[in-house]
Amino acid sequence: MTSPMSPPTPPTSPDPLTPPAPPHAASPAAEAAFMAELRRLKAWSGLSYREVERAAAAAGEVLPYSTAATMLRKDRLPREAVLVAYLVACGVDADDTRRWVAARRELAAGPPPPAPTAERPLPPVRNGRQRPRLMLAGLAAAVAVLVGAGAVATGATTVQEEQQTAGLAGQP
Repeated sequence: MTSPMSPPTPPTSPDPLTPPAPPHAASPAAEAAFMAELRRLKAWSGLSYREVERAAAAAGEVLPYSTAATMLRKDRLPREAVLVAYLVACGVDADDTRRWVAARRELAAGPPPPAPTAERPLPPVRNGRQRPRLMLAGLAAAVAVLVGAGAVATGATTVQEEQQTAGLAGQP
């Protein structure tokens, strides 16, 4: 039987110092799983937040206890520097720290872009309101062209043109 003051015994299931295998696609669920593993690591270490701060300082890292507490309360990825300080404080060795950082980077990078396909992309769906506006603008332009062409073809003249023509006709 262990007393409340004795350090917790590490779990016998998978090694908590080993980072989780990074998922293939980044998603909020994958980030939440990563953060759950970091919380599990803190529980395994048996350190309080103040002790995490002191252990980080002893290793030459800066990790305020409030930053560690805030980081573990959320399901978002921490900054890389904060993650490294936290891992060092929890006693994770350099190789496992590199694996944790690589898993974090993969999650932060997101899923790889889809491979280009040889298929022709579908045309964009048009908004039903745009077509009538476009037709109306085209119809107005066509009417303007036809009216102008009709005026030229029928020989219609303006009042000023008639006055100028009348003035010229009266001069010898």
